Amino acid sequence: MSQVCLVHLVYLVWHVDTDKLSNQFDETDQKDEIDQMNKETSLNIFGVLLVGWMGMESVSIPNYAWAETSSSQPTGKLKGNIPQGREIFNGKGVCYYCHGIDGYLHKVPRLEADTAKLIAKLNPPPTDLRNPNVLRLKTNKERARAIREGHPGTGMFPDTTMTDQDLADVLLYLALIRKDPNPEQ
Repeated sequence: MSQVCLVHLVYLVWHVDTDKLSNQFDETDQKDEIDQMNKETSLNIFGVLLVGWMGMESVSIPNYAWAETSSSQPTGKLKGNIPQGREIFNGKGVCYYCHGIDGYLHKVPRLEADTAKLIAKLNPPPTDLRNPNVLRLKTNKERARAIREGHPGTGMFPDTTMTDQDLADVLLYLALIRKDPNPEQ
C-alpha cells in the first residue's frame, strides 16, 4: 500500500470513529459542539501523523547489509516482459505517482491535489530512475527488496501486491529505462 493511501486510510478510520461517537448524543447543540471538536481533533491527529511520517528518519543500516539479507527477489528464473513491466510501472504498481510516467520525473500524472502535495514534500525526493549515476541500488536483488519491502530512509513504502512475475517484469523494464547493459544483474 502506498504511503499516500495509508495516510488517507488513517485519516478516514479516525474520522469515521469520531463521527460514530458524536452520533450517540441527542441534543443538537451538544452534538454540533462535539462534531466540531471531533473534526478538529481528527485534523490535528492527521496533521501530527503526517508531519511525523513525512519527516521520520529510518535506522541507518549500511546498504550492503540491507541488500544481502533479502529474500524478496522473484523466486526461480522468471523471464521479465518489458511491455508488461511498463504497464505495471504506470498502472497498478503506482510507481509513476512518484517517479513520473515512464520514469520521467517531469512527466507528472494527474493526481488529486492533496496527493500531489504529499508527494512534493517527500524528503528525499523520488529518485530519477533513468539516471544510473544517482541510483544507489546496484543489483536486482536490492531493487526487488526495495520494491517489496520499501526503501529505508525514503518515502517508498512496500508493494506487497506484485506477483513474482510482476516484479520480474518491472525489474526488466527498469533496466531498459536506465539503459542497463546487464539487465539480469
